[in-house]
Amino acid sequence: MKTPSTMTYEKTGRVARVTLNRPERGNGITLDMPVELAECVERANLDPEVHVRAGRTWPLVRISS
Repeated sequence: MKTPSTMTYEKTGRVARVTLNRPERGNGITLDMPVELAECVERANLDPEVHVRAGRTWPLVRISS
């Protein structure tokens, strides 16, 4: 996966966090953002160490067995 240009992806323990990173534009959505977000979510889904994907306004939880 390439490094996203409009958001950051960081993993701490079992949590992966995706943060929009366009403060100069009020984090306005670009045409690239949905693709980059999908790639970040896929990255978290493929990582067996990640059990929670969290965000300030849209927490997503993956339940693993």
